Amino acid sequence: MYDRDTIELALLALEEGMSQGEAAELAGVARTTVGNWERGRLPHARSEKRAHRRTRPPQRAARMSAPDAKEGPLNEVERAAYEAAMTENMLLRAVLDDLKGAGSHPASMSNRRKCELGERLRAATGRPLREITAFLRISRSSYEYWRARLSRPDKYAALRGRVRELFEEGGRNWGYRTIWARLRREGRRASEKVVRRLMREEGLEVVYNRRRRRGWSSYEGEVSAAPPNLVARDFSAAAPDELWVTDVTEFRVPAGKVYLSAVVDCYDGRPAGWRIGPRPTASLANGSLLDALAARREGARTVVHSDRGGHYRWPGWIAICGEHGLARSMSAKGCSPDNAACEGFFGRLKNEFFHYRDWEGVSLAGFSERLDAYLRYYCSGRIKRSLGWLSPDEYRRSEGWAA
Repeated sequence: MYDRDTIELALLALEEGMSQGEAAELAGVARTTVGNWERGRLPHARSEKRAHRRTRPPQRAARMSAPDAKEGPLNEVERAAYEAAMTENMLLRAVLDDLKGAGSHPASMSNRRKCELGERLRAATGRPLREITAFLRISRSSYEYWRARLSRPDKYAALRGRVRELFEEGGRNWGYRTIWARLRREGRRASEKVVRRLMREEGLEVVYNRRRRRGWSSYEGEVSAAPPNLVARDFSAAAPDELWVTDVTEFRVPAGKVYLSAVVDCYDGRPAGWRIGPRPTASLANGSLLDALAARREGARTVVHSDRGGHYRWPGWIAICGEHGLARSMSAKGCSPDNAACEGFFGRLKNEFFHYRDWEGVSLAGFSERLDAYLRYYCSGRIKRSLGWLSPDEYRRSEGWAA
């Protein structure tokens, strides 16, 4: 459910001549959602009110915009409501002018930014402070606290700007620890607490979709005899290509469905091979395994662990494993924790790349290209705390393994 401020800001942006895409970016919602609002399809509490307002006869609209032309004088309640509506409309327009092109919205602002905006609104509109704080949803005490701090020089001004830049570079997915580690790689000295505070003050919050989804399952019953579980939930590996985990996951986008088959190396979490396609076929799983084998270091003795999906029990998969000397291992039936390393990889991938992204208008081919590019970035550019804030490729080079 979207709040009133979000809806009002999007509709006001459309009235100001912005496109649906621009209004959607400003309000932080999907373009199709803004299109529905523009056509009068609004959430429950506001739909009737907005539809009535949009279909109001011209003469009624004129009376609302000019109360003196109304037949008979307004009573005190009507006048108070009219003045409150006009004040809110004026403040919304002032906010819109201030935020155009910034991609921000009052609901997502930190108290610091609300105070900065509030001071500009006071100068532009002349409204009393109580109306400004009520509109921006900030308490008077918090407003006064930040107003006092804003009057002093900000010793973290340069660092604050770089933190915002890094947060955007990471697709708004990097938390304060990753931002802190990247600052250190640039030679900037700041504690984790300072970075965390600056991100909180700037409203830079990583938001993951934690709603439970009904996931796609490749399990098709007992196609052939299952090998034993050689891993027993111990996903550690002393060297690359000793232990691989694999699975297939589904992405649903407006254009259709895309499936990813990935083989993940438990040594450092690096995807060793992957294939992307429109259907979860056996060739998709076989192809990802062949890609991993093409880059396997010579002489490695590898265990490949999977769930009990049919892809890993067909003759083609079994033949590939036998030809290359892979030891097969399988989870217990319907027990996802037995393949937790691969499930965790897919979870991070979807949080950072897929969830909370607007995929409207993106073709299946375009989505597949972006997914492939992200997986390559995961190998060479995504730093991990467990690897000493290095990417998997950097970690392998530091440990003497060619990447």
